Order: sequence, then C-alpha cells, then structure tokens
Amino acid sequence: MNHVSRKTLLLLAAGTLLCSLQVRGQSQDAPPTLDPTKKQQQQQQQQQPDASKPEVTPLTLDSAPPPVNAEEEGAIKAFRDMPASDVPRKIQAGEEFVQKYPDSRYRSDVFIWLVRGYLMQDQIDKMEAAGDKELALNPNDPQTLAILGSTLPRAMNASTPNPVQRLDKSERYCKKSLELLPALPKPAELSDEAFAKAKDQTSAMAYGGLGLIAIRRQQFAEAIPNFEEAIKLDPTPDPVNFYLLGIANQKTSHFDDAVAAYTKCAAIPSGLQATCKSGIDEAKKLAATKMSAPK
Repeated sequence: MNHVSRKTLLLLAAGTLLCSLQVRGQSQDAPPTLDPTKKQQQQQQQQQPDASKPEVTPLTLDSAPPPVNAEEEGAIKAFRDMPASDVPRKIQAGEEFVQKYPDSRYRSDVFIWLVRGYLMQDQIDKMEAAGDKELALNPNDPQTLAILGSTLPRAMNASTPNPVQRLDKSERYCKKSLELLPALPKPAELSDEAFAKAKDQTSAMAYGGLGLIAIRRQQFAEAIPNFEEAIKLDPTPDPVNFYLLGIANQKTSHFDDAVAAYTKCAAIPSGLQATCKSGIDEAKKLAATKMSAPK
C-alpha cells in the first residue's frame, strides 16, 4: 500500500475504455471515451469553421479557441495515429503537442491520453498534473476524475506531503465521478453494452478509491460497502480491492468475511497472492480466539 506496483497500475489503467488503446488498431482516431465533449469536438473537426460565428468548445475555459491550421491538424493526427503500445514515445509526442499548441482545441484529447500514459509509466506526479489540466478544461470528465481519485491514495506513503488534503482531493474526485455517471449521455460511437461496461468500470474505480480513502483514515466500517460495490461492478476485480476488503473486515471483527475476501485475492495471479494467503491464516486464527462482530 505504500507504493503503486506496475501490475496494479496496468490493472487499473486497463479497467477503463480509454485504455483499450493498447489493443485497438494503430491508425485510428481518438478512442471511445466517456468525455461528454468528445462528440461535439469530433463534429467540429469534420466541419469547416463558420467565419461568421465564434467557435466554442463546450465545458472548457476557452470561449473562442484559435483557428486550427494545417500544421496543428497534422500534429494531432500524427499523435492519434501513433501506436499506443509505445507509451514513452506517445507521451513525448503528447508533451510536445501541448507545448507547441498550448491553446489548441485538441489539448483536452492529449491530456486525457497523458493521464493514462503517465499512469502506465508509474509517473504519478505527472499523471496528477496532466489530470488537473484536463479537469480545468473539462471538469465533468468522470473517467479522469475516477482515475485520479483512485490512484492518488494508492500512491501515498509516509513521506507524502499534506496527506489530509490529498485524501480530501481524492474523495472529491471520486464522489464527483459517481455523481456525473448516471446522467452521462452515451457517445454515438459506443454500443449500449460497451457504454454500460465503461460506466461500471469507471464507477468501480471511484468506489475503490473511496474504500481506500476510508482505510487511510482508519474508517474501516465505511470502507467495506465501497469495496463491495467496486468488486460487484468490475467484471475483472482488482486483487487490491479484495485485499483491502479483507483488511477492513478483519479490523471490524468480521473474520469470516475477511477470510472470504483474502481467499478471492489469493486466487488472482498478482504480487499480492502470498500476502493474501497469510491474511487467510491470520483471520482464521482471530476467528478462533475472538468473538466476531454481528453483520
């Protein structure tokens, strides 16, 4: 819990539809997203600007983005077409794009990808910075909110500055993501099934983040329903959530439930298997010597 392992980060990143970049074709446009501005941005790209009307990107801080020139169009196309499997190279291209075109109408697209790219590279500080820039442009981006809200508390350790404020920020992000998701309009390019799956996975991240925030605050009873909801919603549950659910149940003297959670954690191939097997033994010993709390 004191650091974010590469495997855990990949599991978390793979849980979002945007990170299907890893397995999608290598010359496609921007991947499916839950960003409510995406459809409008795509329509703007397909149409010639009307010189008589100011162009406005919804949900951004820019009331009239500058005209797009051929060089900028070529740069964003090259960025989107770049293989997502080459994460370092694509990160570099994204950084160069936002540096060269700081007022581009496409910078939100780039920041969205950089959040996922930095996450996969364990560059949490850069992930947070890119995420905050994206949320300044599009405060109603539930996936970025959920990714930051669930990752930041995982990356905390004893030397993390301002831990209380960091947990408060993470909690706000997770809760806002969950508030936005029910009313989020379905992008035209997504099927009903894919959209529902993306929303469930995003909700699972947010609930998992709230569970960990409660653990960090020693609020173990509050952590339990959040982890249970995260596990229920995610078709490929994160073993970290099972492990933390085991801890929360053990701390609240729900020993049988702790054994069940640790057992499920131990059944998933990950770096936590040995730890969860030890947790099973510990919870069983406690169950034999202490009274379990009523459910």
